Amino acid sequence: MESELRETLRYVARFFDGRKVGDVGALGFRRSSDLGLLVGCIDRLLQEKLIAPRKSRFLDLGCGDGRVNILFSYIVRSSVGVELDSWTLEEYGPLRAALEYELQEADLTPPPENIHLFEGDSLDPLVHQEITQDTGLTFKDFNLFYTYLIMHEEFAALIAERAAKGSVFLVYGLDRIMPHYEGLLLRDDLSPLEGILGVYEKG
Repeated sequence: MESELRETLRYVARFFDGRKVGDVGALGFRRSSDLGLLVGCIDRLLQEKLIAPRKSRFLDLGCGDGRVNILFSYIVRSSVGVELDSWTLEEYGPLRAALEYELQEADLTPPPENIHLFEGDSLDPLVHQEITQDTGLTFKDFNLFYTYLIMHEEFAALIAERAAKGSVFLVYGLDRIMPHYEGLLLRDDLSPLEGILGVYEKG
């Protein structure tokens, strides 16, 4: 990874990690990925050629406020996310605007215009029709999938059934116990990356 890109990703990670939702309080049920850890994961995934720079198409199956989509947007060709809660998704615009201002002040690159976020259920075929209509991408066109553990079994089944061979499924929130999914191969030589990310491939 180029030094300027790494510096930008680390800045984006610090920005969002300083705005994480805690495990207590009114919004305690929400979980935010630690982007600082994900930067290290991305570096390794690039080394292992599981991400093809500017070619991979990324789909976050529960994108929240879009922070993971922003991080991956610097690496991939298309960064698409789906979020069920509209009020969570509404945070994306203000957060991105604040981030872009800070990046400009720091003379760093703003996120590319390759991010597309959708409200709805990631398992709903109508949502995927909307994605195709807006981006031209079908489910099979994506080859890099992400989720924060919630509904990981359902998403794994969807990927095993519909994704292209060789697609990668990243599951955030794993530690010592690695689940196994029918139709997907656990990369136990990599998992858990940074002690948090399970890496699976569709055979």
